[in-house]
Amino acid sequence: MAYVWAKTIVNMRFLSVFFLFLLCLPIGGGQKKKENLLSEKVDQMMEWSSRRSVIRMNGDKFRRYVKAPPRNYSVIVMFTALQPQRQCSVCRQANEEYQVLANSWRYSSAFSNKLFFTVVDYDEGADVFQQLNMNSAPTFMHFPAKGKPKRADSFDLQRIGFASEQLAKWIADRTDVQIRVFRPPNYSGTIALALLVSLVGGLLYLRRNNLEFIYNKTGWAMAALCVVFAMTSGQMWNHIRGPPYAHKNPQNGQVSYIHGSSQAQFVAESHIILLLNAAITMGMVLLNEAATSKGDVGKRRTSLLNRRHTRRRRREDGENT
Repeated sequence: MAYVWAKTIVNMRFLSVFFLFLLCLPIGGGQKKKENLLSEKVDQMMEWSSRRSVIRMNGDKFRRYVKAPPRNYSVIVMFTALQPQRQCSVCRQANEEYQVLANSWRYSSAFSNKLFFTVVDYDEGADVFQQLNMNSAPTFMHFPAKGKPKRADSFDLQRIGFASEQLAKWIADRTDVQIRVFRPPNYSGTIALALLVSLVGGLLYLRRNNLEFIYNKTGWAMAALCVVFAMTSGQMWNHIRGPPYAHKNPQNGQVSYIHGSSQAQFVAESHIILLLNAAITMGMVLLNEAATSKGDVGKRRTSLLNRRHTRRRRREDGENT
């Protein structure tokens, strides 16, 4: 009897170990399959990133490499419309800044497989726009390595602008990845300044015997007004934030030159304000000139003397009569 019980216990232990093995087998196999899939996705993203800093994606690639798990890397996606028929000038400007930022990350010493830059064009992934309920471009979104995007993972382009430095700051807040922006050398400003200095120097040299124009109050007043108009219209804000020139609704094609929020503005809006300020100032100057013009004062005095002379002559004629 003891032998039977011992044999039964051995069989039960064997069956328990066997069932545990069966239960662990699919779990371990599924985990290995998941790791292989993740490794394949990372290798593919790295290969694309080695070819170009910004990876172009259609609907299938977006769903496979950005939306679908597993994923241990963050993805920055720019949703845009770069085709010429879309006539989205803001998209082209934003794309230039996005390329600068992606190149800065790609060729930095801190580059790794934890962050990738991608772009989805409307004409290549219209289904993605519909899936995310997007009706405007350009739009920047961050898809974290774990979980779904939150509200803060959508970049506030209308308020902040799309300058590379602003995008890098937003990415650092969302991913803890610090990107130092390196812009390609641009000598247009230096050349323009050199030409301006040469022009002014040449003018002073030609007029070296007669420099009275330097003391011209009207000229200095006009220069001061230009600086005031530029500052009060928001040109410095445009230089810092880099907002788009205008906004075009991709659905109805309507172009907005005035921003709907009091926290932001378009470049066109600042130009409109500059022209309005200049027109008001010019009107005030013309009114002041009309009131204080010497020619007008002489005419008024002559007219007044003529009226006095006419009244005096009439009185004299009446007395004689």
